[in-house]
Amino acid sequence: MAEAATTHETNESFEALLEEQLGNEGRLEGTVLKGTVIDFDGDDVVVDVGLKSEGRVALKEFTKAGEAEDLKIGDTVEVFLERFEDKEGQAVLSRDKARREEAWNQLEKAYNNGERVTGQIYGRVKGGFTVDLNGATAFLPGSQVDIRPVRDVTPLMGTPQPFQILKMDRSRGNIVVSRRAVLEETRAEQRNELVASLKEGQVLPGTVKNITDYGAFVDLGGVDGLLHVTDISWKRVNHPSDVLSIGQNINVQVIRFNPETQRISLGMKQLEADPWEGASQKYPVGAKFTGRVTNITDYGAFVELEPGIEGLVHVSEMSWVKKNVHPGKIVSTSQEIEVMVLDVDEQKRRISLGLKQCVPNPWAEFAEKHPVGSTLEGEIKNITEFGLFVGLPGDIDGMVHLSDLSWTESGEEAIKNYKKGDVIQVKVLDVDVEKERISLGVKQLESDPFEAAVAGLQKGEVVTCTVHEVHENGIDVKVRGDENAIATIRRSELGRERSEQRPDRFAPGEKVDAKITQVDRKNRRISASIKQRELEEEKEAMAEYGSAETGASLGDILGTKLRDAMQGGEDSDKS
Repeated sequence: MAEAATTHETNESFEALLEEQLGNEGRLEGTVLKGTVIDFDGDDVVVDVGLKSEGRVALKEFTKAGEAEDLKIGDTVEVFLERFEDKEGQAVLSRDKARREEAWNQLEKAYNNGERVTGQIYGRVKGGFTVDLNGATAFLPGSQVDIRPVRDVTPLMGTPQPFQILKMDRSRGNIVVSRRAVLEETRAEQRNELVASLKEGQVLPGTVKNITDYGAFVDLGGVDGLLHVTDISWKRVNHPSDVLSIGQNINVQVIRFNPETQRISLGMKQLEADPWEGASQKYPVGAKFTGRVTNITDYGAFVELEPGIEGLVHVSEMSWVKKNVHPGKIVSTSQEIEVMVLDVDEQKRRISLGLKQCVPNPWAEFAEKHPVGSTLEGEIKNITEFGLFVGLPGDIDGMVHLSDLSWTESGEEAIKNYKKGDVIQVKVLDVDVEKERISLGVKQLESDPFEAAVAGLQKGEVVTCTVHEVHENGIDVKVRGDENAIATIRRSELGRERSEQRPDRFAPGEKVDAKITQVDRKNRRISASIKQRELEEEKEAMAEYGSAETGASLGDILGTKLRDAMQGGEDSDKS
């Protein structure tokens, strides 16, 4: 009986011990245990976790982010107990799950506290990337990689960097992280720090963030500034992309900073010496230099004399002879040309240049070779309402005014005798080099018939004239019968008495005596008067034959004078 009781007690103790051991082990299943590496068997690591049997873990599970761990016998490792025994009676262990469990605990704590976590981007998936957070796998959406879209994330992969957990669900094993949130937060901190210390004139490093037609936006480290195209270089920059590229690192100077709007204007050229300093000494007026055409406009061409210094050749200073021609037909972009400095304004940073001044002035050359009075031939280039334009040596034109075409015909009539392309002889009347004008004459090739006709003709002289034309306001007469000397007798000068002041009492071809009242050689005009001649004769008769006191009439006096004249003629015949 005693033996039976003892045996029963022993069985109860063993059962209790077994139940206790199994109960404890049951509670350990699904938890992380510490174990000791006791052996390496091929690709497995044998780990003793204090259970009745050892467990095996694949060696590859001890790799982390692509790097093999330095594992040796005797090392203590944490593993996850999945089951007590497999079909071979060994504990089923997992290093990956252990690491994941540990990572999840730390991640949950960081998530709840709003702290950043460190991870490595190691793969691509649809819509983003996978991130290893010290054993836990997280999803990084493509939009959360950076503040700006990133074309190539290869440089970011495999590199430990901070992330912000946006969302996590342990039951589903989902974690969503953001690198962008960390960058934005860091950027805001840097921005505040930078803005607080920002001063005009300060030189800062920056990265070209964006390029537009009018300039480039430069990231100064959390804050952007505008680098205007005119502040990139002292020399002409047609487009910012000709000098800068996105992502390029540059040094810039703060030109202007508005703390209220936080607008920052930047400059690159300000870091170099201003080439305009002393420009008036380097480029004195009248000096000639060789430059390169950088830009052509409707009003002229810009010529670079040195990097950063450009001058304008106005269209009016491009050619002596080519007028109203687009500058692009005279010079071309990148062409090397010789120019003369006409004016320098350092304050306004302007230099006026001349192209035509570097070649002989054809107007001056013409004046020297063909002085006033010279005769030469030329082709009629154009006919206008006011005269003829004649081509002259030196590829220049001179003008024959209507009034210089003929001595005898009106300009309107004389011009009908010419047509474009005719080669005619002309005489140089005047050369104005400054105004670039040459006056020519055709009629001056012959002597003026008017001058010959009025030679010796004096004001006050009584001459016999032939009526040339009768009109309402008077008559025109040929002085001494010469058709080159036409005098005008106005209606009021046709007779002493009003009844005699009628043009219709004269007829073409009729002879009349008239007194010359004006000879205007400059305007080629002669004025005459019958009335003045009659009054002159009356005055002379009164003085010779009587006066108003004698009571004799003018008719009596003139009759007496006529009879005396006739009597004198008869006496002469008798003798």
